[in-house]
Parts: sequence; C-alpha cells; structure tokens
Amino acid sequence: MPEIHLSEQDEKFIEEQVAAGVYSDADAVIHASLQLLSSDERKRVALKLLIQGIDDAEAGRVHRYASQDVFLSDIKRVSVQQKTGTGH
Repeated sequence: MPEIHLSEQDEKFIEEQVAAGVYSDADAVIHASLQLLSSDERKRVALKLLIQGIDDAEAGRVHRYASQDVFLSDIKRVSVQQKTGTGH
C-alpha cells in the first residue's frame, strides 16, 4: 500500500470527523470518502451514457422493436451481459 500524504486541511477534516464521533477513526473517514468517490464515479458514467443515448435518439440512431416483449427481453439480455461482463 502506498504512503498517503494529506494536506493540513484534509488532516483537520479527518480529525474533526473523528472527534465529533461521526467516524471511529481516520481509516473509517477515508473508507467513507472512497465509497462516496466510487458512487459519484458510477453516477457520472451512468449520466454520460444517458446523455449519449439522448444524443443518439435525437440523431435518429434508434432501434425499433417489434413488440414490448421483444424490447423487455433485450433489456434483460443487456442487463445480464453488463452484470457478467460479457459482450455489449
């Protein structure tokens, strides 16, 4: 694990959070911070994909489905692929 250097402001924030009882120790503050960063990154990626989808739709790059059942089946297939990391 690399050594981490924090600014005085970051150290002060961590100390305040621990002193206030919000977190049990500095590791817990850093862990929560990384969890939040990870969550924000997932949201950023999802938003980027949403914007791309809107742009595609506005440009006429859409797929028409024969029925609602075919559409739902395709959504389920893509969801499984994303969860398992297989295909696109």
